[in-house]
Amino acid sequence: MPLLHRARAAAVTTALLAAGLVASTPAVAEPTLPGCTQPGPLLRYLVVFPQATTAATADAEITGSCGTTTVYYPEIAVAVATSPDPSFLRLIGPQRAYSAQAEGASKRAVKRKKDDTELLRPAGVRSGEQWDMDLINAPAAHSVSTGSKSVVVGVLDSGVARHPELASALAPELSAGCLTGKPDQSPAAWAPTTSAHGTHVAGTIAAADDGRGITGVAPGVRIASVKVVDDDGFIYPEYAVCGFMWAASQGMTVTNNSYFIDPYLFTCQSAPGQRVIYEAVRRAVDYAASRNVLNVAAAGNNAADLSRPGRDSLSPTNGDAQTRPVDPSCVVLPVQLKNVVGVSAVDATKTKSSYSSYGLGAIDVTAPGGDSRAPGGCVLSTVPSGYDSSCGTSMATPHAAGVAALIASTHPEADAPQLGRMLNAQATTLACPEDYDLYGTGVQDAFCTGYSEYNSFYGHGLVDALAAVTK
Repeated sequence: MPLLHRARAAAVTTALLAAGLVASTPAVAEPTLPGCTQPGPLLRYLVVFPQATTAATADAEITGSCGTTTVYYPEIAVAVATSPDPSFLRLIGPQRAYSAQAEGASKRAVKRKKDDTELLRPAGVRSGEQWDMDLINAPAAHSVSTGSKSVVVGVLDSGVARHPELASALAPELSAGCLTGKPDQSPAAWAPTTSAHGTHVAGTIAAADDGRGITGVAPGVRIASVKVVDDDGFIYPEYAVCGFMWAASQGMTVTNNSYFIDPYLFTCQSAPGQRVIYEAVRRAVDYAASRNVLNVAAAGNNAADLSRPGRDSLSPTNGDAQTRPVDPSCVVLPVQLKNVVGVSAVDATKTKSSYSSYGLGAIDVTAPGGDSRAPGGCVLSTVPSGYDSSCGTSMATPHAAGVAALIASTHPEADAPQLGRMLNAQATTLACPEDYDLYGTGVQDAFCTGYSEYNSFYGHGLVDALAAVTK
């Protein structure tokens, strides 16, 4: 999933106007305030206010800076605003506002490169191909519990299709699209358009146990489609903020976050614009957690040690990557935030997948993500057209989210922190491998640190669906 070295948004906006790179931007229809200009383009901004700022105050400041408020979340004092005026960032304050859209506008013709590999499978597949479910004891768990309909997992992703395997699980009344930064409940807003990713994730969580196709980890729970991935494959911070806030407002139990937030792989608090991203997303995640939402997120597919990455060679994700050093303030969002369960990926041999990022303190549990180079291959699940196999921490994360949903079903009185602790406690310990030379070169391909019960590759261990419903 894509990333970048960021120029100041105001300078970028001016450069785009001068270069004529925004011809596709719709004409501006917003009223002009005295002293405001409207040469376009109409850009979207994330704005962070001091906590407890009222909606009226936030709107007045945005309007006074030549902008229009799209939505304001008073619980976290974060707004999404639009403005056609290149002066908006300067007027509202560059230390508290940021436009990912401006950063990527000149590069939107470059589609995001997929992180997860996909291998097409015919529609007549059987659940017997699901080595991943066997690895976490899901079939045995289903004889005890398939989960409760009172438990809702929000799939923050590219949208979930109305697949036959998901018909009994999908909750349209709880679904929404977040591509303006404001929730939109119309079916078209949360349905997938260009990506099967969200449907694949949803199938792993809750595909029906009906003897056809595949079966999910928790086929008895419900899922909500919360669309936070745009048609070019980007997850901008305002999309994610909207997604977490929507999950909290709808009383969801778990969110699955198989992505990182653009336009940086590592978001650095030492940089003004990136500091805005970090603060807005952190507030949204913390608020969701305070409303008893357990947030589960992917470690990423860059084989990076998240605890000491050193350099970032993927950011910005909207165009040509630029290698840059990263300092201790730089983290991958949302996985490295405090109130998020981080998930790495293993293959069918219970070995860290070659692509999976890792890091002591960043990984809480591990789950099957597959590896095309290893026995078992990738993970089979639903897609709008049928069934596909994909590999990635994106595939590992819904296994963990599904197990968390089973725990929540078994322990309905548990709050989010308790669910997180139980998710860690039920995991099967995996010790660091003695030899991680994946290609037989005589060189270790990554270094695992920590001890058997908690280490940088596997965290507390491999999630176990049977333990989730029996312990």
